[in-house]
Amino acid sequence: MSAAPAYSEDKGGSAGPGEPEYGHDPASGGIFSSDYKRHDDLKEMLDTNKDSLKLEAMKRIVAMIARGKNASDLFPAVVKNVACKNIEDPNQLIRASALRVLSSIRVPIIVPIMMLAIKEAASDMSPYVRKTAAHAIPKLYSLDSDQKDQLIEVIEKLLADKTTLVAGSVVMAFEEVCPERIDLIHKNYRKLCNLLIDVEEWGQVVIISMLTRYARTQFLSPTQNESLLEENAEKAFYGSEEDEAKGAGSEETAAAAAPSRKPYVMDPDHRLLLRNTKPLLQSRSAAVVMAVAQLYFHLAPKAEVGVIAKALVRLLRSHSEVQYVVLQNVATMSIKRRGMFEPYLKSFYIRSTDPTQIKILKLEVLTNLANETNIPTVLREFQTYIRSMDKDFVAATIQAIGRCATNIGRVRDTCLNGLVQLLSNRDELVVAESVVVIKKLLQMQPAQHGEIIKHLAKLTDNIQVPMARASILWLIGEYCEHVPRIAPDVLRKMAKSFTAEEDIVKLQVINLAAKLYLTNSKQVKIKR
Repeated sequence: MSAAPAYSEDKGGSAGPGEPEYGHDPASGGIFSSDYKRHDDLKEMLDTNKDSLKLEAMKRIVAMIARGKNASDLFPAVVKNVACKNIEDPNQLIRASALRVLSSIRVPIIVPIMMLAIKEAASDMSPYVRKTAAHAIPKLYSLDSDQKDQLIEVIEKLLADKTTLVAGSVVMAFEEVCPERIDLIHKNYRKLCNLLIDVEEWGQVVIISMLTRYARTQFLSPTQNESLLEENAEKAFYGSEEDEAKGAGSEETAAAAAPSRKPYVMDPDHRLLLRNTKPLLQSRSAAVVMAVAQLYFHLAPKAEVGVIAKALVRLLRSHSEVQYVVLQNVATMSIKRRGMFEPYLKSFYIRSTDPTQIKILKLEVLTNLANETNIPTVLREFQTYIRSMDKDFVAATIQAIGRCATNIGRVRDTCLNGLVQLLSNRDELVVAESVVVIKKLLQMQPAQHGEIIKHLAKLTDNIQVPMARASILWLIGEYCEHVPRIAPDVLRKMAKSFTAEEDIVKLQVINLAAKLYLTNSKQVKIKR
């Protein structure tokens, strides 16, 4: 019994019983025709204006995929018919959604289609669609960086948009694709400054960060040679369509570096940026407040930068995650501009409920703010922290005391005596940290503290923390002439346990032996 062939060899002949018929017209071409690999007929059907032909082509493509055939070269044509049709929909939400879907397809073969869709959306009447086009630009750039030149043209067009809904998104695209093209910002600078107050919070953060970078490269720093900088208040660096003549003179004359110095009159565009961002220090968004604070820290004159301190202190009442970021920035700012945070010293006092990382950052801020006037208050606060049950926090407090003693000479002896008292603490980690800090302080005036070195030498029998043992041995070796009787005994004890010590301790034992051999050869003899 012979089996009948599944398909007739003659493509034009009749099909067998139960088999579909395929004609010669494009809509019914055989799936297994000789030119099926090229799919030219399917592409023509997808490009036609007849919905019936498009539907038939989609059915054939689905059938091919179901049979395991490769139809990947038809993907752009399918996308063009499915997504691009919605891009022309009368509803702006559907147009934006179609562009969002199209830009999320990470297939290089549809890059030309995506580029065309972005260009059309950038000219759309709806600001929501234009905003979506700005969001799609970084996606396309990450997919194919060769499209950068065309994308820059779209960005330049969107930067001229006067809608607040678009501003933040296009600036984000600018920062992602061409941050070096500062020239694109020149003619849009004033417009961005004036739109800033009405942009959504996410967009405000992006725009402020970009304008901070822009202003630091385009304006003179108000903190350098303030007494010599005198700019023409009526001469603007940028062209603009907005009329900003009113109120400009009064704002500019209000900016004075100090009463005793020559008034500092900055560029009016620089003043515009500071004036329009200052209200945002009252924003409910911590990210916006932080962005404005960074802008003022870098760009505001010394007499005006203090306004950010109150805003940052207000953020310390927020969640611990926000506190952590704020304190990191305050710790950095307080190194360069300590004075603006000194009135808020008590706001950085540590609460028992604070997480350890918050406590350590507050310690750093308190240390930075310590000066001759407030150091007694700060040290009393540190004494309270030492009694904490959090040992990591106690160790950080001891280090902070050491930094205060190093920076402020008149309290060095007081801090040193307090640290010596901690050597009797029952906690070995506290004692070890105290030893390390005492070592640093004794390096500044070793001749006056021979008794402390003797006291530390006695601790080698009890302290087991390697860093603390190494610090004691280093001190004894460095100042062995102040303890000529104790140093040889310490070396003798350490020689017995040498093999069991950590490498850092072994190194200091050898260091001590070498120094004693050179300075006290009578008591130290080498047996041959």
